[in-house]
Amino acid sequence: MTTANGSGAMFDGIADRYDLLNRLLSLGIDQGWRRQLVDALLLAPGQLVLDLATGTADVAMAIAEREPTATVIGLDPSPRMLAVGGRKLGRETLARRVALIEGDAEMLPFPDRTVDGVCMAFGIRNVPDRARALREMARVTRPGGRVVILELSEPRQGLLAPLARFHIHTLVPRLGAWLSGSEEYRYLQASIARFPSPPDFAEVMRAAGLEVLEVRPLTFGVACLFIATPVQT
Repeated sequence: MTTANGSGAMFDGIADRYDLLNRLLSLGIDQGWRRQLVDALLLAPGQLVLDLATGTADVAMAIAEREPTATVIGLDPSPRMLAVGGRKLGRETLARRVALIEGDAEMLPFPDRTVDGVCMAFGIRNVPDRARALREMARVTRPGGRVVILELSEPRQGLLAPLARFHIHTLVPRLGAWLSGSEEYRYLQASIARFPSPPDFAEVMRAAGLEVLEVRPLTFGVACLFIATPVQT
């Protein structure tokens, strides 16, 4: 496959190996990052939560496990990633509370103010029109609800920043290509480098109608958690 633009088709090509590659390339740290994302949603009984770029449904499952009365909708543009997620749901008996649907973060198929929380892990950098997707998140979230975004970033400061950049620029694409037999992980390095710095992305969120409550660097700035709520109008 030569498509390496963050599209659903690109992720179709690595769907069966996606979970294993993430564990190996992040040394397992990504699981702790996801737990912090779920914590930041401030889940309450009976809530409806939308997980964008749900992929193989790791975050959707974590939400459903954390709050046994919550309902989760996982949306992703890759049918093969969703198929892998569906098989995992079947094994975990969570299918009654987690629905997986194919869709586009730039055009969410939900009315205004219908979900209690929205999250997106490692997906916003792949959206062509990020501002539009953020506006959609603000639109569908009820007043007081949380919008939480977890994204990789390229550390620019600190003693360990050069080591982290070496990992992103050199090890991630090479190991990813070797382990998966695919060149898609070279796209990962390039997309991280092009993504705005955390302060700049927080400004994009504010311009889209979100009040940014916290910008939290994770693991020396290799990832960042953005916690927001819709601006009250």
